[in-house]
Amino acid sequence: MADEVVDEPGEELVATAKKKRAEKKTWFGRIILFFQQVVAELKKVVTPTRKELFNFTAVVLIFVIIMMAIVWVLDQLFGWVVVVIFGNPTF
Repeated sequence: MADEVVDEPGEELVATAKKKRAEKKTWFGRIILFFQQVVAELKKVVTPTRKELFNFTAVVLIFVIIMMAIVWVLDQLFGWVVVVIFGNPTF
């Protein structure tokens, strides 16, 4: 990933936004300011490398498989408990 992670907006971006907000008080000006800020934030997005993408995907898939196994085991356990408590249903 990137060496430098910026979570907060830069001081110059905030200052520019405040200045533009003071200048543009019409609804149209506020819409333009909003889109300018959206573009500025999108420029900060860092796309993962191919290796990072495969690692992230593998972690998610492994996590999902583990959670599915846990849910299946609990489902089997609770089903067995229900059969023990209430007996075998006859239809």
